[in-house]
Amino acid sequence: MTTLGSAFVAVTLALTAATPAGTSAGAAGEPSPAAAGAPAPDRSGGPAVVAHRGASGHAPENTLAAVDAAAELGVEWVEVDVQRAGDGELVVLHDNDLARTTDAAERHPDRAPWGLDDFSYPEIAELDAGSWYGPEFAGERVPTLGEVLDRMDEHGQKLLLEVKSPELYPGIEADVVAELREHGWLAPRTLRTSLVVQSFDAASVRTLHELAPRVRTGLLGNPPVARLADHAEYVDQINPRHTTVTADYVAAIQELRGAHGRKLQVNVWTVNDGPTAFALAGLGVDGIITDHPDVVRAALSSGVASPEPVS
Repeated sequence: MTTLGSAFVAVTLALTAATPAGTSAGAAGEPSPAAAGAPAPDRSGGPAVVAHRGASGHAPENTLAAVDAAAELGVEWVEVDVQRAGDGELVVLHDNDLARTTDAAERHPDRAPWGLDDFSYPEIAELDAGSWYGPEFAGERVPTLGEVLDRMDEHGQKLLLEVKSPELYPGIEADVVAELREHGWLAPRTLRTSLVVQSFDAASVRTLHELAPRVRTGLLGNPPVARLADHAEYVDQINPRHTTVTADYVAAIQELRGAHGRKLQVNVWTVNDGPTAFALAGLGVDGIITDHPDVVRAALSSGVASPEPVS
């Protein structure tokens, strides 16, 4: 049996064992919540489903519309990216430039390559960050981090915040902590259950941990097993690309205690089809980051991998 097949069997057995006698994950004649078109809650004990850049399979990434789309799908955890504009404002954007997800090139043809730090936030706020995705999102803006924090608070969502390219923005860790504090995201309950800050840059994550020791942190990437104990001193999660993980790697991470004394967690990215999500659940990952949280959640909640990936 292939590794993928073994994972499917493992998860199917686990789901069967968790189903009370006389019932099934989708009882005959009674459609599952996903099949009925209603948001299905994450299965207790299974991987958390995290909406990547908001529900970016449903709305333009890293916008308030994407945050709203995740809320409409009933997804608690939302991942977004933060960087710093030229005037110091923290903005939610993935790329280091504005070319791909806004009309900056059209509006400002003389300012190539449209680097984020070459524009003030008032200039950025005038850009269209939605039309590239679809005409129904025309006029959607690049939001500030504060706007996203407030909108997610309104929805009761939980935040996985990625600090992008911190080497370009000296001191951004302190700026992020200050913004989180200003918008009420450093309250004890939020810190325990609803906030993780991550980055690919280990030095940046360590700095953030030193500035705000109560904030849970994650290191993106695939550090070697021999270095995991070192990272565990200041992180709570190791979050690798999904194509690189194995059951042994997941187990090696989860054997360790993180900065807050709890078992290190593993969130994998970016997974957009049911079969892959189903197999990763069999490896024991703690979270799955996806552009299509509805597809992933349906596969995990029903115990049946959807047959077709989402393009």
